[in-house]
Amino acid sequence: MKELILLKEDVQLLSSYIKGSGHLNLFDQKNADKLKEELNKGTVLNKEEFPTDVIRLNSTVTIQDNRTGKVIELMLVLPEKAAINDGKVSILAPIGTALLGYRKGQLVTWKMPAGEKLYKVMDVVNEGFA
Repeated sequence: MKELILLKEDVQLLSSYIKGSGHLNLFDQKNADKLKEELNKGTVLNKEEFPTDVIRLNSTVTIQDNRTGKVIELMLVLPEKAAINDGKVSILAPIGTALLGYRKGQLVTWKMPAGEKLYKVMDVVNEGFA
């Protein structure tokens, strides 16, 4: 398992979001609990220290399925901004939570009902991050 790198601002925002998530359905609540676990085990960095190739909230990410070679581009967003047809995936979606904190070149395991998927992070774009 790789060490997760998290942006302090994201941890604060997502922790507040999870605390106020009493309105979530059971599926989203389970995912919020998983996200909370992830937030508690990562290394938290300030914006000045944060590597630009690490996946965070609002990152645009290109991943490749290790088995099929299929390439997917998506953006991690808060649940209310999710729009799968536009490639905007909720941070509470299993793939969103799985990707958070990983960096370009790393392999990410995503557990699905049908089994595990393995993806390679091909590219990470963090707009407005220099």
